[in-house]
Amino acid sequence: MLCATAPVRAHAASDPALPVLRLKLGWIANVQYAGEWIALNHGLFREQGIDVTWTAGGPNAPDPAVMLAAGRADLSYMSWLPFLDAVARGNDLVLVGTEMPRNPLGIISLPARPVRVPRDLLDLRILAQGINETTSIDAVLAIAGLPRRWTFVPAGFSPDPLLDGQGDAFVGFATNQKLTLEMMGLTQGRDFIFTNFSDMGFVTSAALLVTSRSYLTPNRPQLLAFMRGLMKGWIFNETDPAVAARLVVEQYGEDYGFDLDQQIRQNRIQIPYTHYRDRPSLPLLSLDREMMVGPMYAAARAAGRTTLPDIDRIADFTVVPEALEGI
Repeated sequence: MLCATAPVRAHAASDPALPVLRLKLGWIANVQYAGEWIALNHGLFREQGIDVTWTAGGPNAPDPAVMLAAGRADLSYMSWLPFLDAVARGNDLVLVGTEMPRNPLGIISLPARPVRVPRDLLDLRILAQGINETTSIDAVLAIAGLPRRWTFVPAGFSPDPLLDGQGDAFVGFATNQKLTLEMMGLTQGRDFIFTNFSDMGFVTSAALLVTSRSYLTPNRPQLLAFMRGLMKGWIFNETDPAVAARLVVEQYGEDYGFDLDQQIRQNRIQIPYTHYRDRPSLPLLSLDREMMVGPMYAAARAAGRTTLPDIDRIADFTVVPEALEGI
């Protein structure tokens, strides 16, 4: 977990003749952003007539909503509830896509006290990193009509405290902590159980692409160019998950000391999460209006967000279809 403390740096444009889009990542520069690394390395953004600079995220990185509102970023990744909270505070932000329509966040438990349904969460000591994770647990219980009866145990990003008995369950990602356990030689279903929160009723998308309306309105061509390049990057990524993993280890994330095999495995695991499970025909990066006004708004209400804006005020469903026309 030393990787999470590496310095956050902005990466400069490579072609000063092209218009620049400044991207803020939601996390450190790992293979989660496989589409970006391939698009950057293979010139897919430049092919669309745009240059892209990027700034990594991480535990000590500036808040994405603040960077967008201050004009320090043009596009950023955000999570669903923090996005809604930023809008509620008066920020004129707009969703334009999602890199992971299926959220890989869930809960890891051990065979002695397995968590498979919401009721299994009751009376547990649950290891979690912070407000996003604890809110997710509360929302799962609220949606199921159950009391918020559990104990929060502060934890870092490693699932080791769960194995050490410091808690009964651990909130983590299928693409991160679940993989960590597998890399330790543990087997899902025998040595540990992973249950996705979406399978317990708390349905959200992850890695939401957000911009400000002040950027979107005059700079729509640049945004469309970015989306086209990113789509092509993700399409290429599915043909060989090792390519982006090597780019991370050897170039874009070299400061973090990643293991190549781990990054390849993470990339393979995350690819299904970049597609809608129930609507696989939807293009990459697409927003699903029905999912947003249905289960995602229900999840927000269960998490205490009782006043929600009209979906068309905070999401532009035309960006991805329009970008596709140029591919």
